[in-house]
Amino acid sequence: MYDLNPHLDAEVTPGTNLLFTGSPLSGKRSLAMDVLAEGTADGDGAIVVTTKDGAERVLREYENRTPYEGKPVAVVDCVTRQQGADVRDSDRIKYASSPVDMTGIGIKLSEFLQAFGDRGIDRNRVMVHSLSTLLMYADLQTVFRFLHVFTGRIQSVDGLGLFSIDSSAHDEQSLNTLKQLFDGIVTVPDDGDVEIRLA
Repeated sequence: MYDLNPHLDAEVTPGTNLLFTGSPLSGKRSLAMDVLAEGTADGDGAIVVTTKDGAERVLREYENRTPYEGKPVAVVDCVTRQQGADVRDSDRIKYASSPVDMTGIGIKLSEFLQAFGDRGIDRNRVMVHSLSTLLMYADLQTVFRFLHVFTGRIQSVDGLGLFSIDSSAHDEQSLNTLKQLFDGIVTVPDDGDVEIRLA
């Protein structure tokens, strides 16, 4: 089981994918990152797929939560190359060409999962921030297909998937379409209690 305490009052089975939904200022990304960092403290692998911030910034924020030196913490950065920077993949950071490069994102994720597996790490938490960025660049059907494969990959390795979406940026129909792919929805209000609904 993946224990989501103390940040969320729940335990979920391996292979679970959760969608964190809320407004831009609700703190959903921060909450998802807390759940990810809790896993690092327990020895789980952690992979962040970022479509909003560069890897350096993500790792700085992560360091504030938990020391990760020598631990299986990795970032798939979909931002830096798009901004024109000439960067090379490392053991900790792999770069997709842009958030549109969904095939590339999937390949980089698989490479990290493979590398962690080779190190004997069989529990992995994967965070994707944010699905809203993907939907800015691609249509709903394309993002749905990508997520179908991506969530399936997490399921197949008994991982825990944490995905965030800006609920105010999309219509109800789009949100409901995407929600079908997830085993649980974490609703993060601007004020009030976080609600987790598991299928």
